[in-house]
Amino acid sequence: MRYTTLLFDLDHTLFDFDTSETEAFTAALAGAGIKLGDGYHERFVSINRALWRRVEAGELTPNDVRVVRFERLFGEVGVDANAHRVADDYLIGLGAYGGLYPGARSLLDELSDVASLALVSNGIGQVVRDKVERLNLDRYFKAIVISGEIGIAKPHPGFFDVAFERLGHPDKSTTLMIGDSLASDIQGGIDYGIETCWYAPDIEAEPTPAPTYRVGNLTEIPALVRG
Repeated sequence: MRYTTLLFDLDHTLFDFDTSETEAFTAALAGAGIKLGDGYHERFVSINRALWRRVEAGELTPNDVRVVRFERLFGEVGVDANAHRVADDYLIGLGAYGGLYPGARSLLDELSDVASLALVSNGIGQVVRDKVERLNLDRYFKAIVISGEIGIAKPHPGFFDVAFERLGHPDKSTTLMIGDSLASDIQGGIDYGIETCWYAPDIEAEPTPAPTYRVGNLTEIPALVRG
């Protein structure tokens, strides 16, 4: 086996976050009696991504994002609503909607038999834990590390320190970070001295930073793990 320890990102890698997020956003606004206006979701996505970039930069924590993104959205579109209530409903929806990508469960079934797996997510604890419970994912992972629970986000080395401690300090030379984000997963892995696999099914551009491997389908990963 080339790699005996695998760190898996969750959203956009194993889990269909886009479907989950769209359904959660629509349901949260409807629950508050807010009519979904043109461009509301696009503005929210833009605001949300900008805030999460600040999380990756260490300027905010995941929990800081929770309500602020709705306060900013409502301010921009001129909606008078309780941002805290909508934020709560949105988090519930993120945990309740969406599923794994096709092939993700069979991948986990296969690899959990031959390697130690960790789920490493930049997310809010409640949301990630709800997904893990609903989709029965905890049986695959020796460790689950969530930035919202530990107060440190990828790509910060401290996040990986926690993951490695919970995994029993595995050998970095046989550890692989697998994720979709160049900024958090790939840069984080590179900075920590482990090899990386970028999951990018819909991107043709050359990545910066450069991962060790690049795959466009989850079915390509077992061969890389086995070497």
